[in-house]
Amino acid sequence: MKITTKTRYGLRAMVEIARETGRDGILQKEISLRQKLSNKYLDQIILALKSANLILNVHGKKSGYILARPADSITLLDIHQAFEPAFHMVDCLAPNYVCEKENKCSSKLFWQGLNNVVIDYFKSFTLQQILDKQTELESMPNLSCTNIVCEK
Repeated sequence: MKITTKTRYGLRAMVEIARETGRDGILQKEISLRQKLSNKYLDQIILALKSANLILNVHGKKSGYILARPADSITLLDIHQAFEPAFHMVDCLAPNYVCEKENKCSSKLFWQGLNNVVIDYFKSFTLQQILDKQTELESMPNLSCTNIVCEK
């Protein structure tokens, strides 16, 4: 299982949008600059986030973006599902997948269990938590982070 680039960049864009609490929101070109993403690729990401009702334009087209609901009510699963509606670790968990061993496969039970753990993990984090961690990391000078470990 691999998390798509759109999901990863979508989360980064959502963090930028969540930072902007002003009435005018944040312009797409500002997100593009801050995150070093091409504006053309960001178009696709923004469209998916809007279609999933996670963000909206403040004043219509060509205006800034704001969150459609509070950051503490948007989970990472919500963001992931803007890009990949179904979450399945292996093909046999996909809704339209047909397998002759469907009803007598102990492996499928294992994969379904793992799939549920991953879904629960995505549900357990909110955009607000990610934003808070980002703010904390940015406030610490001379910090080097690899994975979860940060050192001065």
